[in-house]
Amino acid sequence: MTQHQTIRFSIHISYAQYLKVYQGIAKTITVVSDDGKSVVFPAGNIQSFLTRQGINGHFEMELTPLHKFVGIKKIR
Repeated sequence: MTQHQTIRFSIHISYAQYLKVYQGIAKTITVVSDDGKSVVFPAGNIQSFLTRQGINGHFEMELTPLHKFVGIKKIR
């Protein structure tokens, strides 16, 4: 059985920037992972972490071996 893949990254998005998702202007977020790779994912995957200050922190995203989204958690 193949292991799930984890991707770690930091993100700093203001509340105003994330509003573009609600306005239909933005649908994806692009980050650079800790190992230097560009990662694009649906903005809704991180919506639960939105506060009045935006989305800030270091996160770990879990994917299946076929790159299907499993979950995301804030690690700091």
